[in-house]
Amino acid sequence: MAKKIIGKDSIVQAAMQLVSERGMDALNARAVAQRCGCSTQPIYLCFDNLGELKRAVVSEMEKCYDGYISAEITSGKYPTYKASGMGYVRFAKEQPNFFKYMFMRDRRDETVDEEAYRFHREAALASAYGFNESEAERMHTHMWVYVHGIATMYATGYFDWDWEAVSKLLTEEFFAVKEKLFGGGNGN
Repeated sequence: MAKKIIGKDSIVQAAMQLVSERGMDALNARAVAQRCGCSTQPIYLCFDNLGELKRAVVSEMEKCYDGYISAEITSGKYPTYKASGMGYVRFAKEQPNFFKYMFMRDRRDETVDEEAYRFHREAALASAYGFNESEAERMHTHMWVYVHGIATMYATGYFDWDWEAVSKLLTEEFFAVKEKLFGGGNGN
């Protein structure tokens, strides 16, 4: 009888499915092995320890998240800045356990690289609306809090609003905050 070869990619995909369905706390060698239909041996042959597998899963989650943002931007349905917010909310709605791990875990003992998540959004604000750097940062901070609130409500199952309602809410909030912070002008 031929032995089934379980590779690193298969293990990571099985771990991703597990985390997607049950959350990061469900990630352990036995549960992943069960999904792969093997013992835990192939997992420890491919990964030095569970921490290494977890880092691989987090890396794939980040790629998944980036895919949601990119898909919304390239769809052309929304302006670039709004598209990134819609992608963030869609990610929370469709991948709630990934979202919870990436954006809702306790980070008091971590160094968070906020710039990685903010830079392109603020650049989109500056180019589309003429904001300078500090205005773009202020505007983005307000919008990020609002968008994160909606995304959190999706990720926790608090509601499941119509998608067009979410789009309308983001547009209304954007222009309300813009008016409040900068008046009727273009942010200058």
